[in-house]
Amino acid sequence: MEPVAKVKRFCKAKPNQITDGCLRAGVFPKGFCPMNGSRLPLVRTAHEADARKSKSESFETDVLLNSLDDSEICVTPSMRSLRAEEYTRAFQSFLDHSTEHQCMDQFNKTELPNIVASVGNGKSTISVLGVGSGTGEQDLKMIRIIQSQHPGAFIANEVIEPNPHHILAYKEAIKNSPDLKNVSFTWHQQTSMEYEKQAKEGNVEKKYDFIHLIQMLYRVENIANTIKFFHSCLDCYAKLLIIILSGNSGWASIWKKYRHCLPPTDSGHYITADDIKVVLEGMGVKYQVYDFPSVWDITECFIDGDTTGGHTLDFLTGTKDFMNTAPLGLKQQLRQALGQPECSTKKDGRIIFRNDLSMIVVSS
Repeated sequence: MEPVAKVKRFCKAKPNQITDGCLRAGVFPKGFCPMNGSRLPLVRTAHEADARKSKSESFETDVLLNSLDDSEICVTPSMRSLRAEEYTRAFQSFLDHSTEHQCMDQFNKTELPNIVASVGNGKSTISVLGVGSGTGEQDLKMIRIIQSQHPGAFIANEVIEPNPHHILAYKEAIKNSPDLKNVSFTWHQQTSMEYEKQAKEGNVEKKYDFIHLIQMLYRVENIANTIKFFHSCLDCYAKLLIIILSGNSGWASIWKKYRHCLPPTDSGHYITADDIKVVLEGMGVKYQVYDFPSVWDITECFIDGDTTGGHTLDFLTGTKDFMNTAPLGLKQQLRQALGQPECSTKKDGRIIFRNDLSMIVVSS
């Protein structure tokens, strides 16, 4: 039985002066807006980002969390975040044991054709920008759907992706896709922040008909500004697609409890669609949310020494070799939390993690 999407929200948000003021200020202590009490994406100042980077590099034994028995859990010096190649390996294991891409495929099948049908308004060339495109699997599927809705149109596709291993895999996927006709590819091996800085410094105002940000906003320095920038890059009759974890996913529960126990990611953001909606409402833009169920079999992460389980814990925590470097108390607590109903269900002796996604479509 195919998963059924739930269209969660369609709204024309009203600008909120208080919230927008917080967004413009760009700083939310511990993700909390002191002006109206709302939970907002954590946006760090340059000073905070430098301090966090320094912490990531030295990572001495700071006490980060009290365990269930009130004993102290410390991050050990051997714990560090995943590097590019390590992340690629852990991410592939995640894809192999989850329905992440099947979930996106269901969205592509049921909703995306209607979404992209109106982009470009009859233009002969459709400009597409993929931000954090990874290995390109989803990009190429979306390009095919755009072509099906705009027969004969030329697709000018640009890619922003900092990971060189992913770019190589993307280019290889193009070679193995002889059905893709009338499509050009332009590569930007850089982060979205580097692209944004380059565009602003060069006073480049390039516009696109369709921009997608798939599972990448966790690693930007300023979430609100990143969304605002790419929304400003939309042409008339254009759409911005943001795919991100649902606020109802198991990730939200784990991040809430354990993010301070783990090595920081590139920027330390642990966000869900709920946070993105706050930003969009502050911008006063029109958007629509589609929720799709997704699952991840994490059974092996409860087995010491299991290779797949090791990759699972690495991806869950963003930590290199978490199974062998994390303190015993932290590992035990995390595993216990992963088995709770707010994170997972049990089926046929397997532990199935909730990996639900939200697809947010923003109009120009």
